[in-house]
Amino acid sequence: MTLDVFEYSSCGGRDHNEDMTGIKRMNSGGIFIVADGLGGHRYGELASECAVTTMTADYKGLSDDPESQIKELFAQANTKILQLQKEKGAVMKSTAAVLAIEGSKAVWANSGDSRVYFFHKNRLHAYTEDHSVAYKKYKAGEITKDMLSFDEDQSRLLRTLGSQDRFSPDVYIPDVSILPGDAFLLCSDGAWEYIKDEEMLIDLFKAENAQHWAELMLVRVMERINGNNDNLSLVTIMINT
Repeated sequence: MTLDVFEYSSCGGRDHNEDMTGIKRMNSGGIFIVADGLGGHRYGELASECAVTTMTADYKGLSDDPESQIKELFAQANTKILQLQKEKGAVMKSTAAVLAIEGSKAVWANSGDSRVYFFHKNRLHAYTEDHSVAYKKYKAGEITKDMLSFDEDQSRLLRTLGSQDRFSPDVYIPDVSILPGDAFLLCSDGAWEYIKDEEMLIDLFKAENAQHWAELMLVRVMERINGNNDNLSLVTIMINT
């Protein structure tokens, strides 16, 4: 199998971009990351860059214990960001959504509200859950899924890299093998909050390649933003024969 990959990141309606995407291709797969920096005054972008560069540098391929491996990547990135906080004398944090693929195997994880979506056999098979107050409200039935994007607590994050003890990711190992025709989407909240799950799938059906899929979704985003929108980033991956 081969991977068709496309990445996109924009400052959106902000004056600078604190998002960061990262891709490290390897023979039978690779590691793919979307990180959304928090902190302002350009410190957020330092945190997201640190997360991406640390995890891509340290990744050498999937191990026999992928869950522990991914958790260790997050721990190493967290340590580096905490060091940066001391050096700069400033609070800086970052979300992270990470996907590692090797052949027909995959593992993904997230900390914060950047997401990974897995499309398998022409349907949305799985996606990560946000670590936010708003998502807890959704799980408790207080708000609907469509209300997540603009809930007043959507930006109140419960886990992020750059935290002393609240950075550990949720790790997902699928119960199926990765097949040709499957696809993954990694994105920051500045992207997913403007696209519904079913629209992601519709655009995937229409797409000729990973870049086309991203462009179709970005058209939807551009039609819905108001000029004051957050940074937005995404990585699209299509599995080919």
